[in-house]
Amino acid sequence: MSHEASCSGAGRVAARLAKQVERALAEVDLSLAQFRLIANLSEGPSAASALAERLIVSRPSVTALADGLVERGLVERRPEPGDRRSVIHVLTDKGARVVGEADAAIDRRLAAVAIELADTERKRAFGGLRAWEKALDQTRDRALREK
Repeated sequence: MSHEASCSGAGRVAARLAKQVERALAEVDLSLAQFRLIANLSEGPSAASALAERLIVSRPSVTALADGLVERGLVERRPEPGDRRSVIHVLTDKGARVVGEADAAIDRRLAAVAIELADTERKRAFGGLRAWEKALDQTRDRALREK
């Protein structure tokens, strides 16, 4: 099978999966963009510029997203240690709980969809998501190293 044939329609499938994720996130009152930001912060505090690079969005977009999350008590802005002029974004305890709730909601939603698959197909489907995670992480890491 050619590379093009193996990827045929993959964009449509990814968009449909994204819609399922968005529906799951609605259960915890988060948008996909908000979830991406707090999930990223669950790996550690970050400056807006670094978040923008990792999320592949503009810095003003990060600021706007963070504003809403700060209002909800999910994220705090703190002076960066050693440089009081710079600010870092930190996930609060409440924010960490919401990330966990969001992860669980997404897992439930995907499991409900995957129930339509035979056991071997289901395992392959979730294995495929893990493979995409690895590829996406490596692509992001390489892009950050090249900057």
